[in-house]
Amino acid sequence: MALWLPASLFLAVFFFHPLSRILTLSLNPAALTSAGLERAASVFAFTLLQAVLSTILTLLLGLPAAWLFARYDFAARPLLRVLTAIPFMLPTVVVAAGFNAWLGGRGWLNLLLMDTFGLETPPIRFVGTLSAILLAHVFYNTTIVVRLVGNALTHLDPRLEQAACTLGAGPRRVFTAVTLPLLRPSLLAAALLVFLFDFTSFGVILLLGGARFATLEVEIYLQTIQYFNLPLAAWLALIQLLCTLAFSALYSRLVTRLTAPVGPRPAAANLRRPRTLRQRLFVAALSGLLLLLFALPLLSLPVRSLTRLEADLGQRGQVRYGLTGDYYAELFVNRSGSLFYVPPFRALFNSLAYAGLTVILSLSLGFPVASALARPGRLERLLDPLLMLPLGASAVTLGLGFIVSFGRWLASPLFVPLAHTLIALPFVIRSLQPALASIPDRLRQAAASLGASPARVWQTVDWPIVRRAALAAAVFAFTVSLGEFGAAALLARPEFPTLPTAIYRFLSQPGGMNYGQAMAMATLLMLVTGAGILAIEKLRLPGAGEF
Repeated sequence: MALWLPASLFLAVFFFHPLSRILTLSLNPAALTSAGLERAASVFAFTLLQAVLSTILTLLLGLPAAWLFARYDFAARPLLRVLTAIPFMLPTVVVAAGFNAWLGGRGWLNLLLMDTFGLETPPIRFVGTLSAILLAHVFYNTTIVVRLVGNALTHLDPRLEQAACTLGAGPRRVFTAVTLPLLRPSLLAAALLVFLFDFTSFGVILLLGGARFATLEVEIYLQTIQYFNLPLAAWLALIQLLCTLAFSALYSRLVTRLTAPVGPRPAAANLRRPRTLRQRLFVAALSGLLLLLFALPLLSLPVRSLTRLEADLGQRGQVRYGLTGDYYAELFVNRSGSLFYVPPFRALFNSLAYAGLTVILSLSLGFPVASALARPGRLERLLDPLLMLPLGASAVTLGLGFIVSFGRWLASPLFVPLAHTLIALPFVIRSLQPALASIPDRLRQAAASLGASPARVWQTVDWPIVRRAALAAAVFAFTVSLGEFGAAALLARPEFPTLPTAIYRFLSQPGGMNYGQAMAMATLLMLVTGAGILAIEKLRLPGAGEF
């Protein structure tokens, strides 16, 4: 029980208490005015609409992509698999900045069209549209369909389809009668998980859609920060939380039904080279589409951060390009000399400090709980689901809960890493638990019988085995904190901004220098989180599963 005490107190004070305050505040009759109800209904309807549309579009691209990776062996296959997986692990502000650098008003495509046709204004209006939201969601979540459905496809026994063909079934009949029924659990689970992420999307919608396309998450943020209507924000947060928990429970129920198909085979047994013209066209066309969708936003971001664009006054509508490091140099400068201006470099320093505190807190709380879960008893099985509850609450809801619970103390910047720890803690525990469970008790007993103290046993037996998992958990907590935007948007004070909130602020301001600095900061954030992802893949134990 002592091992559970620190994490239990932490959750009681910083998770369950804020949620109870949200519940109490949402029951305030002032929040249930006719105008509030009408606004809530409108926001909820749009949240459902954009989530459904995003899910449909993601499935339309993800299912052919899953078939491509599961059935065909081609030269670009390893590169495309990595390329489709990267966006899901990137911070939302990086993804939004990438699309801005590609399709925004100052993006490469608009600049190319303006330069080619002598236009004075950008011909493509992308940012601030529903199309931007939908495309970014497809960019983010296609890998879910590829991994879940593709994994089921990869291990299907090819003899089942071959037997149907020998009985006279055509390709369409084989798919509908044999393949689709076996894929249905994975397909439903992937669709529900994509819908859940789209339903709770915040950063993508705020940065690419704006306040005009307010979902529940965005409206909670606006009602809290701009309109100071905390009762309505709490009521919306309660609706969002109940919906999220319902979708999460449904997803967990579907996952338990994901059983292996009859006669599973190695993945290589289902791979083949494209032979017919139709197969080659399918592989080439879909590979090209995936390359364009996933590579261009990621490449546009660092290139745009190193490129200065100047209007050529001598030739109407022409654009002059030049390489520059000014945007990065400007991150360290307070050119206006204002006492109230915080240079972007300070935001990077703040984010690194917040991330370091998040690592310390999450490991300090996670190690005792993971040790208890390594040898679970009745108490551990009862308390374990409680640790996963923060995953069912959005970061914006957590931020709102902190505001209504600790308003008088929010001047302290420590509340940002506390919120980040709530988000990272479940993943840290799940990273440490398999490593701690793999330590045989006989090794500890042997060390103790030789006179080693408990501290010495930990140093010589436990730590060498769990070290890699601990480093992976620390890197994971660090990258989660570094890129988190929802809670920081509500809790970070203006004098202590995080890197994601600074990127959002600079993207919202006019001027080429502000835009360039946002691109530079987003590029730095992308590089750091990318390095963290690679470190996690290197450090985590084999067979530990996905995060």
